[in-house]
Amino acid sequence: MFTGIIKGQGTVARSVRTATQQRLTIHTPLAHRWHSQIGDSLAINGVCLTIIAMTDQDFTVDVMPETYHRTTLGDQAIGDAVNLEPALRVGDRLGGHLVLGHVDTVAQLVDRTPDTNAEILTFEYPTTYYAELAEKGSVTLDGVSLTLVTVSPTQFSVSLIPQTLHETSLGRRQLGDNVNLETDVLAKYLLHQREAKS
Repeated sequence: MFTGIIKGQGTVARSVRTATQQRLTIHTPLAHRWHSQIGDSLAINGVCLTIIAMTDQDFTVDVMPETYHRTTLGDQAIGDAVNLEPALRVGDRLGGHLVLGHVDTVAQLVDRTPDTNAEILTFEYPTTYYAELAEKGSVTLDGVSLTLVTVSPTQFSVSLIPQTLHETSLGRRQLGDNVNLETDVLAKYLLHQREAKS
């Protein structure tokens, strides 16, 4: 479980890929400073992964086929910056919203518009997830907890303050870039219950 409040960034140091899976090594001292251990969960760009090896300066994870096909991790190149968040501990402050780290799909950035002290980012996404998104509800993009400004069946927008633009990878996203999208877990379960009863 995570909160969508990014605690730092790392860079892709190594990526070994096949057609369906991947092993990633992330260069950062943060996992060591967080007292992470082999077997612990850590979110990379919003994807919950298990540490399988680590040193003082990096950690390694395996990306299974389902994750490889559903997220942007397979597109990461050596040197790319990634957002990092350690798993939530009981008693930690819940600064964002409840995030599982189970990415639903990818969304594509189609517009960036300045808005006084913020910036509006607009994304296209698969229509099948429309019922799980609500205006002023929560969404997670590349692991960042955000509030939805507008929602349509094909697009949604979010507003980013300078802190988020500077401290996460979202500030460097260009038009046409894909990001990992996780919808609100509460919306998922409510939708599932409704469908199960019909």
